Amino acid sequence: MEEVTEAVNSLSISDGGAAAAAGAGGGAEGHKKNRIQVSNTKKPLFFYVNLAKRYMQLHNEVELSALGMGDQGRVYPWDRGNFVFSAIATVVTVAEILKNNGLAVEKKIMTSTVDVKDETRSRPIQKAKIEILLGKTEKFDELMAAAAEEREAAEAEEQS
Repeated sequence: MEEVTEAVNSLSISDGGAAAAAGAGGGAEGHKKNRIQVSNTKKPLFFYVNLAKRYMQLHNEVELSALGMGDQGRVYPWDRGNFVFSAIATVVTVAEILKNNGLAVEKKIMTSTVDVKDETRSRPIQKAKIEILLGKTEKFDELMAAAAEEREAAEAEEQS
C-alpha cells in the first residue's frame, strides 16, 4: 500500500503524462487533463484512489471513466481465488471511497454504450461505458492536510 501511495505522490503531472500512466486512451476525449481511464487489474484499487485525490488537488475535480469488458468479474485458476473486478466496478468503488471519506461529491454520472472493434469478429461489439465526475468537498484540503500530517508523524515515529 505504501508503495502505491509513494508512486502516486511522486508522479509529475503534465499534459496527459499521468493520464497515460493511468491508462488514458486516445481520441479527443482522452486528452482531458482531469480524466482517469480505469482498466481492470492493471493497477491496484488504491492507485486509482490516490491518483484521483491528486487530480482533485490540481484540477478541483476528476472524471473517472471505464469500459466494461467481456470476461471481467470472473474468477480464473491463475487468480489464486482473487475476484477480478471489472473496470466499471473499480470506478464505482473509487468514487464511493472518495465520497465516504468526505473528499468528493458526485457532480455527474453518465452511462452509455460504445462500439469497439474486435479483431476476432467481423463487426464491432458494444461495451458499457461509465463516466463519473467528482468534485472536491469543502473539507477536501483540510482532510488532505490532516492525512499528510498523520503520515509524517508515522514516518517520524518509525525512524525514532
